[in-house]
Amino acid sequence: MVFKILAFISGLIIAIISKLGYLGVVFLMAIESACIPLPSEVIMPFSGFLVFQGRLGLWETALAGALGCLLGSLLAYWVGLYGGRPLIERYGKYLLISHADLDRADRFFQRYGEVTVFFSRFLPVIRTYISFPAGIAKMDLGRFSLYTFLGSLPWSWGLAYLGLRLGGRWTTVKELFRKFDLFIGAIIVLAIFFYLRRHFRLMKR
Repeated sequence: MVFKILAFISGLIIAIISKLGYLGVVFLMAIESACIPLPSEVIMPFSGFLVFQGRLGLWETALAGALGCLLGSLLAYWVGLYGGRPLIERYGKYLLISHADLDRADRFFQRYGEVTVFFSRFLPVIRTYISFPAGIAKMDLGRFSLYTFLGSLPWSWGLAYLGLRLGGRWTTVKELFRKFDLFIGAIIVLAIFFYLRRHFRLMKR
């Protein structure tokens, strides 16, 4: 069932890019960066395959991907900025999120925001959701936009270049990154486990 869903999503991505070209790349990468997990590991390598066919340009494709990432990330950032923190302050206790946790997140983004936003763009799964907590932490919009674009550009270029080099074998990139996604997902599950254990201990105290 899962593989059927993935096949359907992949087919939809391919159809949109084939039809809309650069605009399709912008649109799909914006969706992926707005906390909707469309796989950029399919979007950009297939775009690179179209570069291989001579239908798109490599740098134009990479710029379209980075622009899409920025647009989607800004949407998620604004949701976090204007709606995220008040909701979490009101209902966060039911999710084991305290005011101290929010203050800690604020300090973290103030100190390491640029590095976090930049390098998260290279990590599957994490890159999809990082903009929301950045908005909650009220990271400076200009710096957020700059480092989002700078981090997204090499990621988009690299995946498109792989698709270009692989030609008709571009789908092997998807299989490679699917395994990487599972690894990142396992790390996130472990992090959630230790996070919950810590908070339950504090509640007992």
